[in-house]
Amino acid sequence: MKKMMLVSKITCPKCGYQQEETMPTNACWYYYQCNACKTWLKPLSGDCCVFCSFGTVKCPPVQLEGDCCR
Repeated sequence: MKKMMLVSKITCPKCGYQQEETMPTNACWYYYQCNACKTWLKPLSGDCCVFCSFGTVKCPPVQLEGDCCR
């Protein structure tokens, strides 16, 4: 059985700032504001959330099922 990780470090593609965040298990974060430069991030094409695009760990639904949480 796979162990689900709930903490991911999001890296802002504009300024490189990294912030550790706890991921929800029942929802996706489609938008995320960088704490340093205030840029709003949204998923890259083909990704379901900011964790899948900019995080060190994919979101829980993708970890468990390997499928987007749309």
